[in-house]
Amino acid sequence: MQVIVVAIVCALIGILLGLYSPVTIPITYVRYTAVALLAGLDSIFGAFKAYIAGTFEPRVFVTGLVSNGALAGLLVYVGDKLGVDLSIAAIVAFGVRIFNNLASIRRHYL
Repeated sequence: MQVIVVAIVCALIGILLGLYSPVTIPITYVRYTAVALLAGLDSIFGAFKAYIAGTFEPRVFVTGLVSNGALAGLLVYVGDKLGVDLSIAAIVAFGVRIFNNLASIRRHYL
């Protein structure tokens, strides 16, 4: 339970730093940032689900986070070069996975 509290506090600190930071993202990188954010959230919710199930492994989490982010970025880049908005595919895939993981977490606690 202590790990969960630390994770929530760190997430809140990150959100506050992001909201009050003077850094702005150029419009050309907005889709990359959005897909990277979804890839990160997917990995975090998946890790939390695995933690609840007792199957969490840090190596799986880190490699999943990096590979999801890289694949999503590559998908958006290829879509930009082809003139097709492939970021929608990544958004839908990560969105579905996030909601499935969140449903599993909710079911566990209810």
